[in-house]
Amino acid sequence: MSACQGNLTRMGAEDTPASLAGQVTAKDPAVGLQAVVALRRLLEELERMHVDNARDQGWSWQSIASSLDVSRQSVHEKHASRRKATGKKEE
Repeated sequence: MSACQGNLTRMGAEDTPASLAGQVTAKDPAVGLQAVVALRRLLEELERMHVDNARDQGWSWQSIASSLDVSRQSVHEKHASRRKATGKKEE
């Protein structure tokens, strides 16, 4: 299990995407803003996990970028150095 998958499985019941989405509409700004931060972190973890999975399966940076609707350069800059730091072979 990757570190990202471990983080996702350690989410408490109150941190599920559905409950966080519900908190985003809370009238209390503190609750709503905390939910926004938690959702942002969840999205980042999901992106890292799926980019790693795609690269491990031989996807090109261009294919990943197209799927994420971003430029090849932006996805490469964001993820290639992180993957190198974890010992993943990058081209």
